[in-house]
Amino acid sequence: MSVYAPGRVYTPGQVVEETGFSLDTLRYYERIGLLEPVGRNAAGQRRFTQDDIGWLGTIRCLRDTGMPIAEMLRFAELVRAGDHTIRDRIELLEAHNRRVESQVANLREKQTAVLNKINYYRAVVD
Repeated sequence: MSVYAPGRVYTPGQVVEETGFSLDTLRYYERIGLLEPVGRNAAGQRRFTQDDIGWLGTIRCLRDTGMPIAEMLRFAELVRAGDHTIRDRIELLEAHNRRVESQVANLREKQTAVLNKINYYRAVVD
């Protein structure tokens, strides 16, 4: 169930539940600058915004598709620099997409080999 709602702030636990990142990962991403410094309440406890959660969704997608942290940091830098970097962002994402396409093609090829082996064994037992 999503805890995401406009205007809300989120505890670290809620963000962990929403994004699937561990608390250690969230702290690490903040420490290296992949995640901008997270706001804190009067007691000093971290409070994430809907923008933080949206950004973490983007990071999750890039990480899950194999983008190295150095490239994610470059992407974050470009986003924070403003709209004049959009062409650079497109180039970075297109290069990443080409790598993802190559990985998908490689997996399809291996899947075909697995399916051929399944068909072979089915023919043997029939």
